[in-house]
Amino acid sequence: MTWLDALMTMPRHRKRRMLQLIDGLTIVVSLNLAVMLHRDSVLTLADMWLWSLTGLVTLLTLLCFRWLGVYRLVLRYMNHSAVLSLGAGALVSSLLVILLDKVMGDMFSASVAVIHGLALLVGIGGVRYVLRELYLISQRRQRRPVLIYGAGAAGCELVSALRHGGEYEPVAFIDDWRGLEGNLVDGLRVHQPSKLEALIDEHRAAMVLLAIPSATRSRRREILQRLSTLSIPVQTIPGSADVIAGHASINDVRDVAVEDLLGRDPVPQFPDLMDANIRGKSVMVTGAGGSIGSELCRQIIEQQPARLLLVDNCEFALFSIEQELQAHPGVGKSGVEVMPLLASIQRRDALASIFDGFEVHTLYHAAAYKHVPMVEYNLIEGIRNNVFGTLNLARAAMSVGVETFVMISTDKAVRPTNAMGASKRLTELICQALAHGGCRTRFCMVRFGNVLGSSGSVVPRFREQIERGGPVKVTHPEITRYFMTIPEAAQLVIQAGAMARGGEVYVLDMGDPVLIQDLAVNMIRLSGLEVKDSEHPDGDIEIIHTGLRPGEKLFEELLIGEAVSGTRHDRIMTSREPFWEWPQLDAYLQELKRALGASDHMEVRRLLQSAPLAYRPDDTMVDLVWQARNDRLLAGPGPAAIGQRARNFSGPVGLHSTKPV
Repeated sequence: MTWLDALMTMPRHRKRRMLQLIDGLTIVVSLNLAVMLHRDSVLTLADMWLWSLTGLVTLLTLLCFRWLGVYRLVLRYMNHSAVLSLGAGALVSSLLVILLDKVMGDMFSASVAVIHGLALLVGIGGVRYVLRELYLISQRRQRRPVLIYGAGAAGCELVSALRHGGEYEPVAFIDDWRGLEGNLVDGLRVHQPSKLEALIDEHRAAMVLLAIPSATRSRRREILQRLSTLSIPVQTIPGSADVIAGHASINDVRDVAVEDLLGRDPVPQFPDLMDANIRGKSVMVTGAGGSIGSELCRQIIEQQPARLLLVDNCEFALFSIEQELQAHPGVGKSGVEVMPLLASIQRRDALASIFDGFEVHTLYHAAAYKHVPMVEYNLIEGIRNNVFGTLNLARAAMSVGVETFVMISTDKAVRPTNAMGASKRLTELICQALAHGGCRTRFCMVRFGNVLGSSGSVVPRFREQIERGGPVKVTHPEITRYFMTIPEAAQLVIQAGAMARGGEVYVLDMGDPVLIQDLAVNMIRLSGLEVKDSEHPDGDIEIIHTGLRPGEKLFEELLIGEAVSGTRHDRIMTSREPFWEWPQLDAYLQELKRALGASDHMEVRRLLQSAPLAYRPDDTMVDLVWQARNDRLLAGPGPAAIGQRARNFSGPVGLHSTKPV
């Protein structure tokens, strides 16, 4: 351990005593220096009166410093208030010199006291500055150098926070405003982004920290795309909205949010649309514990409804969102009643009880089985929940005269290749048919693509795989998806529902589709790692292609037909799409219900293909129950099993019905 390390690790009470000793010596030296300059001669032992004066001034000044709290100051956090305390102490010491000199015989002029005060302030301030720099040097040797992108107020505040921390040492600023290039900001030189790569090599920078909290999302995305080519870890400070709201502080360094890579700049809300179906009304949200449902609840609370009914069949998810909403400031301020209700939309009696007990004006229906492979593996339950659960809910809402019924749909409902998408398109047909049947309830559907951060989303999966060291699994190198942030989706759903007249299919503008392969590459590189491939065999993380999952499409679509028109909102369109009138659809649903009750998987698939859903499934049936039953049947002895096998596979799957065994 060096002398510097020994000094820094010394107990605080010993540091305080050492500083008092240094201050005492500084007082003695400054006073004697002032006297020598006044007399133009060196002091001698014969000047006993002066040494007595020096002793008294030193003792009283140290007591004054202690009373002013000078020795309670932490040197690493020296600021203007500390300088004021030191200045006040030096001033008191000068006054003491004048007072004691008067008492002892008026031996010299007031200029001695002035020189003494100035010399003392320089001395004690200089000692503390040197000690502070020694501390920073000792810490700098143990820190990792980082570059700060953004030389504004947030960047300066971040630099100050990092210097007082123990992990990172800021070494330079990056800013694309040419007026700052070459200047020093908070002691660091400002460079143009074009010099990033050279600066990383020069300083051996361990990370780039983004300090641009007020930048638009498109601007942040542009910067991150530039940084992603450098394979250096990138972290960021919270956005200005989070800092202002008190949800985070400026020095909360965190991973780059994928919203910064994919999200768009937010569009201002239409206040009249946001509160038209909510303010002062009783609102119900099904699937309230899910990704979209919970965000809908957060947005609804902001519009001050009279009551918010949270409906979900998952106890933990319902508990979590109810606890969060009860702590929301808007609940206590406006007196919103938040009611957590455990119920499944498949239970008609449970729904009837809820509608009997609570008046409902607006209903947002977000409850559904939405994971494509899960519904493929569990065809019967997926269709029963999504289709007939929605039918139960719609009938219950109509029976009590709910004003507005907003159903959350998906882009997978457009020309579906999977049962989940087919079930959601069928629920759209139900709402369309009921809306055109002359009921009082206004039905509308809102269709959009993937949302960032939802359960099962590709983004958290990629992040987990990167943290484990890979490989990152992408189903297909050409697969693309639309993405939208959850808050934006929820706001647009509410505004679309407010524009409904009955039977509309609203389609949200999702922006440009994202190539999932590129998303994986950017996430790897922004973690400071290199993709391992044929061109970079020494890379860190490999991307492997696992093949499309059951029912998965390469490209998602949002529109079925071409009859699309705009609305007053730039990101909400409405589409006119074909549907069955209720008598025809009702007969079809009765037949589908019988097939579900009989667990006749092949008949269910045939019926889905016969409806106007444009359902185009793969030839392979992957339902786990269907496979298990057929495996047991085919494993049975004798020619009966062989005959049954021939009957099961007597043509393309999906064209012939197989009765249950």
